[in-house]
Amino acid sequence: MTANVPKTIEEFMAQALAMEREAAQRYNDFADAMEMHNNHEVAKLFRTMAGYETKHAQEIMAEMNWSADPVVPANAWPSMEPPEVVPNDEVHYLMHPWHALQLALAAEQRAEAYFDELARAATTDSVRRAALQLKAEEAEHVQLVQAWLNKTPKPDDSWADDPDPPRYTE
Repeated sequence: MTANVPKTIEEFMAQALAMEREAAQRYNDFADAMEMHNNHEVAKLFRTMAGYETKHAQEIMAEMNWSADPVVPANAWPSMEPPEVVPNDEVHYLMHPWHALQLALAAEQRAEAYFDELARAATTDSVRRAALQLKAEEAEHVQLVQAWLNKTPKPDDSWADDPDPPRYTE
């Protein structure tokens, strides 16, 4: 693991909080983009996911009795972004709910794996216990998204065909 392994519960929860905040912001950004493209069904799904992430952030703030977000070290993540964040380039304006759920599922799975790694690498019992608790919560989220996905039809292979593609005049 190349991420910063937190040494205290405060450092750990600061990372968890930052992860939730970033995921909520990204889901809201995606919802805005889907609304702009009149893809209201996927926008609603992304808003729902943003709501869950915001709720998790609020729970962390309350649990830690914080009134402001703490600073997170620059090297907190194994890559440039927190593990639960969906990359911008994976969202397509014609995507279907099935695609959005696939992205959410992958994000939740990355978060679960991240907390598992932190639990294994933790040097204190408090951080290990907190990481295992958040890993279990992420596992529940994986199951929830998987259940939604099981009820959502997969689009056909031509889902990205645009009947009115943009035209550039240069």
